[in-house]
Amino acid sequence: MLSVPVIELKPGYKTASHVHTPLGGVLLQKGKVLLPRDLDILKAFMIHEVEIDFSADSAPLLDARKLSKGTEDHAAASVASEIEQPNSAQFHKEYERMLHLLKSAFQSVLAAELPIYELRHQLEQLLKQSKSYNVLTFIPRNMNEYDYLFHNAILSALTAYCIAQWHGLPQKDWMQVAFAGLLHDIGNTKIDPAILYKPSPLTDEEREEMRMHTTYGYQQLRKTSAINEGVRLTALQHHEKMDGTGYPFHLNGDKIHIYAKIVAVADIFHAMTLNRRYKKAQSPYLVLEQIKSEAFGKLDPAIVQTFVDKVTQFHTGMRVRLSNDKIGEIVFSDRQYPTRPMVAVQGEIINLTQARHLYIEEVLS
Repeated sequence: MLSVPVIELKPGYKTASHVHTPLGGVLLQKGKVLLPRDLDILKAFMIHEVEIDFSADSAPLLDARKLSKGTEDHAAASVASEIEQPNSAQFHKEYERMLHLLKSAFQSVLAAELPIYELRHQLEQLLKQSKSYNVLTFIPRNMNEYDYLFHNAILSALTAYCIAQWHGLPQKDWMQVAFAGLLHDIGNTKIDPAILYKPSPLTDEEREEMRMHTTYGYQQLRKTSAINEGVRLTALQHHEKMDGTGYPFHLNGDKIHIYAKIVAVADIFHAMTLNRRYKKAQSPYLVLEQIKSEAFGKLDPAIVQTFVDKVTQFHTGMRVRLSNDKIGEIVFSDRQYPTRPMVAVQGEIINLTQARHLYIEEVLS
């Protein structure tokens, strides 16, 4: 192990210890094989020297002459692929099966009993493939804007399942939280479609009817066995707010079920990042910023912090489109500003914490 000045580093060297930013964040992990862009990042952070592993089996691991831009891009793409899509085709297949089953169940629920065991089985099959699910980048195939209700339900189930794990809920709750996400808006099946899909602003009377979907959902799920009370309460409480300004009962913090708090975060995220008949999808990173601002008084701040931290944790190397339409690659995410990483664009590193007029418009999977 030897400390090497940054100006003397070469692509292919392997770090012997973590490299930290001046504020203490991890900039490069121990064991990282340096790529040309890593050298630019080190210089951008004004790092003076780095501890390098010069053991016989590790230095240099890559011949700098062979580390072309194409090789670097391929390596980054391979890493992103491993993170996002271990078995993407099977995941999409199970997602489509879940979509068809859920549509059928919701469309017949007023006349027949909810096929809870079939829904549970298919949800389990989908969750088995959840390693292929990336909250920020997943987009359903062939999405019909009239199917928004069903896509939001499935995505809320997937995301709520992830949050339950990340937030440390007992394993016995994970599946029930996913069920809560899947069924939280089932009360919308009793809402007049003319109101549900109205493209113009709702009248006060129509808005009150829309709010009834929480009560309708709870009433419908009370008749359904094989789900716990937390799932039913999520349908009732997912629009309650921590400060008591939500509906239908103006409950505050500790009176809202933990499932409902989790599903509220997932529901808001997907409601804002999915295309709807009357509302264009927003940037997932911009939505994360808005959700963080909602965490004080509206959403559970601890759950929001868990969600934002986790979904932005593994995105170094991801290709993104900025709000100025330029394409770049995330090269570093500061844990203090997870929605505003550093992005390499055509050889220039843009720090979005400083370039506040820019933001990530789209994550390119």
